[in-house]
Formats: sequence, C-alpha cells, structure tokens
Amino acid sequence: MENIYYIGQKSDTTKTISEYDVYSFAGITGDFNYAHINEEYAKNTKFETRIAHGMISAGLISSVLGMKLPGNGTIYLSQSINFKKAVKIGDTIKAEVEIIEIIDKEKFTILKLKTVCYNQFGEIVTEGIAQVIPPSDK
Repeated sequence: MENIYYIGQKSDTTKTISEYDVYSFAGITGDFNYAHINEEYAKNTKFETRIAHGMISAGLISSVLGMKLPGNGTIYLSQSINFKKAVKIGDTIKAEVEIIEIIDKEKFTILKLKTVCYNQFGEIVTEGIAQVIPPSDK
C-alpha cells in the first residue's frame, strides 16, 4: 500500500528537556561545553543558567520524520537549521514538521518539509527546512 502525502500535512512530537537529556547528549557526542554542563559557569552567561545543546531540538525533528511523518523507513537527505532561542533544562519543546513540497523523481519521491520547534510559551526555538525520501509503504 502506497503512502499518500500532501502539501500542508503535519505531524509533531513534544518532550520536556531534562538534565539527563543534556548529560546524555554530551556523553554521546563529546560536547561538554560549559554552557551545557556547568551551572556555575552558565550563571555568568547571557542565559544565566545552563542551556541544552541546540542539536537536541534538531533531534526531536528527526524523531518526527523517522517515526511519524513520513515515518519509519524515511531517509534524511538534508536539514537547514536556525537556532532562534535557547532551550533551557525544563523547557517543553514541540517539534513540528509540515510538507511544503513534493518532488517526484523517476524512481522515488523527495519531500521538502518545514521544520519548527516551539517552547512551552509558543516561541520558535529552532526552524529550518528538511528534505527526505519517504518510505514507499508502511
């Protein structure tokens, strides 16, 4: 059964960012920047507290693409990202993707998607454009 995709189709996921998430990401990537893991250092920054790695919000976009829209079997081709606002430990982030273009190739389709992450106040923290090859069936 072929998947049916259309312009304007959306999906999302929501997660509250925990201290565990930040330390786990630091351990996986090796990014132990003090802005993320050292509260005493972070108190003296413009954020006045630790902030999450920007790529954690980008990872939530990946979660939507790989698990919801288009879903399991999606191949991520590209992602542009603009980090608009810091994500702090305890923030609840909603990652949303929306199909904005469907590009039919000879042997496959490429979906172009608007990708946006919002915090609990509805403020955009991350935005960009992704291109993916969707799974051919579910």
